[in-house]
Formats: sequence, C-alpha cells, structure tokens
Amino acid sequence: MSRPTVRVLTLLELLQSGGVRTVAELADRLGVDGRTVRRYVDQLNDLDVPVEAVRGRYGGYRLAPGYRLPPLMLSDDEALAVLLGLVAGRRGGLTADTASETAAAKIRRVLPERLARRLDTVLESLAFTASPGRRAIPDAEVLLTVADAVRHRRPLSIRYTDRDGRRSERPLHAYGIVAHSGRWYVTGTDPGIGEDRTFRLDRIAAARTLPGSFEAPAGLDPAQRVLSGFATAEYRYAVTLRIHGTVDQIRARLPASVANVEETAPTARVDPGTERWLRVELRAESLDWLPPVLASLDRPFVIERPDELRSLVIALADRLASCARQA
Repeated sequence: MSRPTVRVLTLLELLQSGGVRTVAELADRLGVDGRTVRRYVDQLNDLDVPVEAVRGRYGGYRLAPGYRLPPLMLSDDEALAVLLGLVAGRRGGLTADTASETAAAKIRRVLPERLARRLDTVLESLAFTASPGRRAIPDAEVLLTVADAVRHRRPLSIRYTDRDGRRSERPLHAYGIVAHSGRWYVTGTDPGIGEDRTFRLDRIAAARTLPGSFEAPAGLDPAQRVLSGFATAEYRYAVTLRIHGTVDQIRARLPASVANVEETAPTARVDPGTERWLRVELRAESLDWLPPVLASLDRPFVIERPDELRSLVIALADRLASCARQA
C-alpha cells in the first residue's frame, strides 16, 4: 500500500474518533503540510466519505454527523493481532474475562471461515505461563475517568479502600496508569498532603474529575515510579547487599519492582556491561525467598543487613553441602 494511501486512511481514522480536527493538528499527525491535508480530504469526499469543513477560530474538519463507516475489514495479520491481544489481556489479567470473550466472539463471527479456522488453530496451540500475582480488574468507568484525567491533567477525587479495609475520599493529581503483574495502578501526587502516591485501580470505588488543571513533573516515567515504589515500600525487613556483577545480571533475579541498584561509591562513567561492586537495597516482609535468589545469581556478594539474612544464607549453604555429600 502506497504511503499517500496509508495517510488518507490514517486521516479517516483520526476523523472518525470524533470532534473537529484542525488542519495544523492533522498535518502534524500525518507528517505533511496543510495543502496536502486538504488534498486528502478531497480524496475522502471523492470516495463518498462526507468530510465537513468547519469555519471559524477553532475550525477544521470533521465527519458529517450520523455518518456510519462500512463494516470493519481486517487483514489476516490484523485479525490475528487483535485476537492475540484479547487473549493475552485476559490471561494476563489486564481485561475482564467476559468483555474479552464477547469481543473476540464478535470479531470471529464476521471473519471468513477460512481465516477463522486458521486463527482457531493458532489459539489452540498457544500456551501461557501463569500470570504472577492475583488478577484484579478495575471498574471500566473508573479506568476511563482516570485515563481522561491523566491525558488532560485534570484533578481527581477518588473513593479508595486501602489494604487494611480503611475507606477514604481524597484528591489526586494523576500522572499515569501502569499495568503490572495482573493489576492496574495509578501514580500521582496527593495535593492535600503534598506526597507522591500510587493506588491500585481495583480498590478505587469511584472517581470524578474536579475543576482546574495541574502540571506533571518534567521527564516523569510513571512505570519506573510505580516499580520504585514497590522496591521502597514499608515492609518488615530492610535489606542492604553489595553484589559484584553487572546491573543486568542483578536485574535478572532482582527486578526494579523488588530492589534498587546503585554504585557503592562515586565512580567515573563505566560501560554498563562492566562487572563492579553495586549496592542493592530492598524491603521484604519475609526473608525465606532471598537466600535461593542470591545463590542463583552466582555472583560474589556481601550482606550488610540484616543479620537474620546472613543466618538464613549460612543455613541454606549447610543444607546444600549436606545433600551434596550424600551418596
């Protein structure tokens, strides 16, 4: 498919999302100038797609009210991508089971029989590993409201139930939504207390937008913010280690959601693949899982704290040595 044709179809997709689109906005999204946008609009009109010109300060183009597009047409690759996305979302806990199944059923009903059979073969041959963590699907209305507030930087008021069952209503400046291990999170700032907060979306009973707007911090990475929050959350034990290796080697067993990794002392810039002593800090409610992880790293390490972890590592080493000596 030629590039101009792709851009015309992209223009149609932008217009069918609703509202009036300015020429400048369309030109920026399509990577062309204003004259080319007008030419693409003429091509859509030639195809009997009624694109209206809206005059005035906030004018632009829109689809005629009441216009309905022809039935959805998908190529083999597109149909497979959509169905795989629905299945993966359901298995990974990112979409509700009923919604995913009904959406997939609707798509498969309109597919040609040949393509439907081929896709069934692919789906039947797939295997998914168990999703880590328990799935927790947020309320669709809550998710849409929060997403809209994130996009337009609008303050929110949320009704939240914490892990101890305490209910509260609080304001939130939401910076982003993150899906992790079968759960959805929203991260932002509570303007009432001026603290950074992360909330599970499935624990939000209701959300509504408030008047006004806010500015998000520059260079903010919501996903990294959520993962770092997991690693520094309040738990029973604060663990500090020094491990000799690369960041990638450590991250293979202690991901960003579990531990923070940093240089043990200021050094000149080095290649990320260079092995060196790194400080690893994490928090845990239990230490039983950590000795096997340290053993699997197969890297030199020093336990700075707590002493309980040192005792557990020694006990594991003794058990392994005892088992190895047996005939």
